Amino acid sequence: MQRGGCWVGLCPGCIEIQIKHTHDPSEGVPPSGGVWQDLLLVQPRCPDPSRPPLPQQSFRRVSPRVSPGTQGRLMGASSHIAFPGMNAAVRAVTRMGIYVGAKVFLIYEGYEGLVEGGDNIKQANWLSVSNIIQLGGTVIGSARCKAFTTRAGRLRAARNLVEHGITNLCVIGGDGSLTGADIFRSEWAGLLEELVREGQISEEVAKKNCRLNIVGLVGSIDNDFCGTDMTIGTDSALHRIMEVIDAITTTAQSHQRTFVLEVMGRHCGYLALVSGLASGADWLFIPESPPEDGWEDLMCERLGETRSRGSRLNIIIIAEGAIDRSGKPISSNYVKDLVVQRLGFDTRVTVLGHVQRGGTPSAFDRVLSSKMGMEAVMALLEATPDTPACVVSLSGNQSVRLPLMECVQVTKDVQKAMDEKRFEEAIQLRGRSFENNWNIYKLLAHQKPAQEKSPFSMAILNVGAPAAGMNAAVRSAVRIGICQGHTIYVVSDGFEGLAKGQVREVGWHDVAGWLGRGGSMLGTKRTLPKTCMEKIVENVRKFNIQGLLVIGGFEAYEGVLQLVEARGQYEELCIVMCVIPATISNNVPGTDFSLGSDTAVNAAMEVRDTCDRIKQSASGTKRRVFIVETMGGYCGYLSTVTGIAVGADAAYVYEDPFTIHDLKANVEHLTDKMKTDIQRGLVLRNEKCHEHYTTEFLYNLYSSEGKGIFDCRINVLGHLQQGGAPTPFDRNYGTKLGVKAVLWMSEKLQQVYTKGRVFANSGDTACVIGLRKKVVAFSPVTELKKVTDFEHRLPQEQWWLNLRLMLKMLANYQISLTEYISGQMEHVTRRTLSIEKGF
Repeated sequence: MQRGGCWVGLCPGCIEIQIKHTHDPSEGVPPSGGVWQDLLLVQPRCPDPSRPPLPQQSFRRVSPRVSPGTQGRLMGASSHIAFPGMNAAVRAVTRMGIYVGAKVFLIYEGYEGLVEGGDNIKQANWLSVSNIIQLGGTVIGSARCKAFTTRAGRLRAARNLVEHGITNLCVIGGDGSLTGADIFRSEWAGLLEELVREGQISEEVAKKNCRLNIVGLVGSIDNDFCGTDMTIGTDSALHRIMEVIDAITTTAQSHQRTFVLEVMGRHCGYLALVSGLASGADWLFIPESPPEDGWEDLMCERLGETRSRGSRLNIIIIAEGAIDRSGKPISSNYVKDLVVQRLGFDTRVTVLGHVQRGGTPSAFDRVLSSKMGMEAVMALLEATPDTPACVVSLSGNQSVRLPLMECVQVTKDVQKAMDEKRFEEAIQLRGRSFENNWNIYKLLAHQKPAQEKSPFSMAILNVGAPAAGMNAAVRSAVRIGICQGHTIYVVSDGFEGLAKGQVREVGWHDVAGWLGRGGSMLGTKRTLPKTCMEKIVENVRKFNIQGLLVIGGFEAYEGVLQLVEARGQYEELCIVMCVIPATISNNVPGTDFSLGSDTAVNAAMEVRDTCDRIKQSASGTKRRVFIVETMGGYCGYLSTVTGIAVGADAAYVYEDPFTIHDLKANVEHLTDKMKTDIQRGLVLRNEKCHEHYTTEFLYNLYSSEGKGIFDCRINVLGHLQQGGAPTPFDRNYGTKLGVKAVLWMSEKLQQVYTKGRVFANSGDTACVIGLRKKVVAFSPVTELKKVTDFEHRLPQEQWWLNLRLMLKMLANYQISLTEYISGQMEHVTRRTLSIEKGF
């Protein structure tokens, strides 16, 4: 049955395009490597009444790749499956379309609404998508449509699009929805010819609407679409799963039970795999890698071993599409009966079902959807007659465009490989990240004796403020180190504990149950080595520590740098060192993401939901603006990303300087907004964004200027952002960083081991591990020193500042598009899938 889709479309009759040359001969030649841009003035003939007209000087410079012939109307609709994050995508597509001067239409009930037409296709304005970013499901409905699988149904759909002058579509859905859209696009010329023959449209109208451009946004909680790191809805589904696992763990421990959890994934085991990795499940079933024959005996043996070592529970996770090597389904009830009959354990089955598709979208999904929605509009504007239908994809932390049918074909190749029992190939086709997830799970789930005892010993410690995910990184580092045959020590209370000799050796089971724990199980302090260097050196010598893994924030990075700079004075410090960035501030050089920052953004985001509940409990006519202060020191990452996730009206940060004139404009902007039907406003302020414009100052300013229109409230989040259980992202990220860091350290130790001792004095033996754009990289701390602002504890360049453009555009501030960086078209092949692009 054909699925629905979410669309965006553009029509030439809606806007007037003027090209004005901005090159003045007196300006001479353009800068090296550049070209003079033409100024594309977009003047709406049908302005949105909910949005004030743009002043002439505010016309935006648009990328020269934009083709004027593609300008027109935008509309959006959703597929037959609803999932968290769809509303954020609809909001971003709608607002970005209006922002660039187009007219936006929403199609209700997916393909069914497209075929039926009429009231199912409605024009949207700026306020149509207000206050929906936090909602699950889709506000524009979704439905399966059998009619769209037929040419007659697609002919009716084409008639409805032509009637509204729509020739550009943004489809939000899975591979079924996107494949249907591509078929529709390929038939477009023939459908118009048929409409002309039947007299339903004139030849002039057909000529005016001769081309249909399509861009897709991939939405699926299964994350089963090849070519993208994450599909919209997947992270939210993982949140639902981990909430259930965390809750079940408490009752399982109390009653010494075994739980079999069945999660969605008929053809793709991503949800089962990542939730198993993030929860430390004892056994895992995924369709891409059926267990070997005789798995029943091995599973029961391992479950029994776990209990005999003192564990009070077992967790087994099974994807709904799990099969054995012969292709026979493995059901959750079969697994339960097996455990009861062979081991006699009290066992329960929990089938999560559609709870995974519901609920509030996570911060990751909200930001992902917003970013992809904006990029989809730009892709439509830049489309040419030769541009293939494409999907907007996530690669690392970058938006890219991929040919739609290339992605669909590789996705089909995965299923074909599974059907033909080529399971290793199926895992490889899922991508390198999926393959690494599977390999890391197998490494960490059960202890495997090292082939030989290594001569190396490593110490692991936490430094700085606690951050969610620290414990996940310690757990995986300890276990992979033991697998490598190393002696593993853990240190309590950071560098101060190392100076005091608070060092102990740990084993495999000492870190059991750490994955879902917030804070730092080892304890952490901000003390730097320079205050106790000699005592640290003494204990490094005493315990023969040859590798030091430091997990923490800016203090961890700065502390390792101090140790490296002291190598010339203390030979004992000529050891291999690695920093895993873990801080809610996300201010460590050498990485785009720090452990704990995702959990902190989600914690801060919940304030929006709290504000909504407060608002609902108040009078229905009460308009209110919340001034919320976030943590982060001088780094505005937390404030900016939270602002995007909650749809904030403004977010003040240190890196983006602002004046009293900017504050005045923001207050006026919010005042105008609150005169409409909107009853809520949200302003975020990073704690150190400005010395004088404090949170109290902003409260007084907004209260005074908004008097009679709205009132204000202050909320200082404080250490709320540091607490709580880590999100699935931080658990998974911490687990992988721990493994990769120890593997890198093991390799370096081998390289610098000569004559029975370790001597590491080169810069590349002390690094920060981090995700940088699309790859995991190890950056020497001595090199990072050159690009660090130590006074404000910041990297000199921060990638996320590009996100502030999105924040301001979606809040309806008139700014230039010149800084917008469009995604590039890339191709999907087996070679590109084999490249690891982050997590």
